[in-house]
Amino acid sequence: MMVQAVRRGESVRSVARRFAMSPATVLKWVSRGEGRRLDRVNFADRPRGAKVVWNRTPVTAERRVLELRQHLRNDSLLGEFGAKAIHGELSTRGRQPVPSVATINRILKRHGAQDASRRQRRPAPPSGWYLPRLAAREVELDSFDLIEDLALRGGQQFGVVTAVAIHGRQVDAWPEVELTASTVVRRLIERWSQLGLPAYAQFDNDTRFQGAHQWVDAVGRVSRLCLSLGVVPVFAPPLEHGLQNAIEGFNALWQAKVWQRFEFGTLLQLDHHSSKYVRAHRARHAIRIEHAPPRRAFPTSWRLNLDAPLTGCLIYLRRTDEQGHVYVLGHRIPVNPLWSHRLVRCEVHLDRESIQCFALRRRDPTDQPLLNQIHYRIPKRPFRGKP
Repeated sequence: MMVQAVRRGESVRSVARRFAMSPATVLKWVSRGEGRRLDRVNFADRPRGAKVVWNRTPVTAERRVLELRQHLRNDSLLGEFGAKAIHGELSTRGRQPVPSVATINRILKRHGAQDASRRQRRPAPPSGWYLPRLAAREVELDSFDLIEDLALRGGQQFGVVTAVAIHGRQVDAWPEVELTASTVVRRLIERWSQLGLPAYAQFDNDTRFQGAHQWVDAVGRVSRLCLSLGVVPVFAPPLEHGLQNAIEGFNALWQAKVWQRFEFGTLLQLDHHSSKYVRAHRARHAIRIEHAPPRRAFPTSWRLNLDAPLTGCLIYLRRTDEQGHVYVLGHRIPVNPLWSHRLVRCEVHLDRESIQCFALRRRDPTDQPLLNQIHYRIPKRPFRGKP
């Protein structure tokens, strides 16, 4: 209609105003149909650029690559017929120009001549996938760790106790001169008095968390604190990737944003700045904290008694050996000979006097069948550490 209006004698500008177009656009379509009947003009829009891409591989070169691949597949002594082998053969024959390995790969892919299957990328499991209630966001887990071997400007050595919630992301960082089990207990009580009690508390296998490794049936100070408050301690397997990502990520973040940015002369200065950073971090994640699973209130009349009878549950995440066994509380426990070198969750139920071992698979995190259940009774004996 624009072209018809111009051909009837209407000015280009008036046509442009009537159709809400620029004069250049009207001239473009008028010139497209110049000298021809309108019913024989193709008014379909055309992509920008040349009709033929300047750097497109010629059809003859593509045919040569495919023929050479077939030749190498049938007659090569090494049996190699991939992109690198084709590139090497073309270079040996002196055919110019020789396409790059990446170009040869694109040619093979375009013609469906690639035999190797691509690696299957599976979605990551949900946070806390190894604990069903945690993965379903019904409960919260606090993860704790230690940063060691740091030094102030004057040479004073110190460490940091760190904490992070899996779902709410409430973080904490406490610089300490001495990193002991008693220090960890004091910081756990401080955190839980403020935020409330989670359902789980996760640690690595450091003796300050788990207890002495040289004794069987040893339950450390931190575990006894958790059990007395109804919090289930969870111990991650050593040298296992992924299960400690939350706390390790915060450790790196705290060192990059606090420790490495400024120079501190005293531990008090560092503690003051770290506290401000923790408050700012929580403020930034306020919405996530608000939607986190609820916590239980900290009991007001509670007192820590390290000699109290052990009740509740301990969880050990472990990887089985070649015979399908794991080490829990100093005992070698049979899980399943068909589940060797695989992850398991061992739940030590102190009240029911049993250990249940469940299979864990990142590929199918919701399927956690019971592999074995054995009788276990922890001996009743007083706590051997200092009160």
